[in-house]
Amino acid sequence: MRSKEEAHDYRYFPDPDLLPLEFTQAYVDELARHLPELPDAKKARFIAEYGLTPYDAGVLVAERASADFFEAVAKGRDGKAAANWIINELFGRLNKEGKGIEDSPVSAAQLGAIVDLIGEAVISGKIAKDLFEIVWTEGGDPRAIVDSRGMKQVTDTGAIEAVVDQIIAANPDKVEQAKAKPTLLGWFVGQVMKATGGKTNPQAVNAVLKEKLGIE
Repeated sequence: MRSKEEAHDYRYFPDPDLLPLEFTQAYVDELARHLPELPDAKKARFIAEYGLTPYDAGVLVAERASADFFEAVAKGRDGKAAANWIINELFGRLNKEGKGIEDSPVSAAQLGAIVDLIGEAVISGKIAKDLFEIVWTEGGDPRAIVDSRGMKQVTDTGAIEAVVDQIIAANPDKVEQAKAKPTLLGWFVGQVMKATGGKTNPQAVNAVLKEKLGIE
């Protein structure tokens, strides 16, 4: 029942039949040269190269397939946007349906196309989520789907002004409140987005509203 405290208490002894192994530094270096990129190194690279947070980088390198998928989406694109879509939208849907990244109905090329459409201001974030759902369930080229289904967001200032004018005219009390408290401008942006089915560019809407209401 006595406790063991030192190595000799365990009766360790060298095996006389095993010869000592001696490796040259050149041999060790050659082995290291052929090792794949390890998770810690990949995480550090994702943080430095793509500007990811340590948390996001850690999630993406947890599995090699996830890291490879991310790099395919992020290549030549905004790394942070790619990571957000993969972690929040793609992983969320995969987890919900009990699928692994290898079984994803949305490929890296398709998700990359969605990120491109957002970056080009062809679609808004809301439309992008609708587009993701279509690609997930039906497949297809995201850009072609946007064209064929009329999903492009409205960027024409004249069209936006017409909607803004209608909402301003219908809500004079809100106008006065927004002039006194500019943070309430978000309410008008929401109303315009609702009236247009989320197809207007939020930044353009915000600019038109500020001009119409005289808010700096």
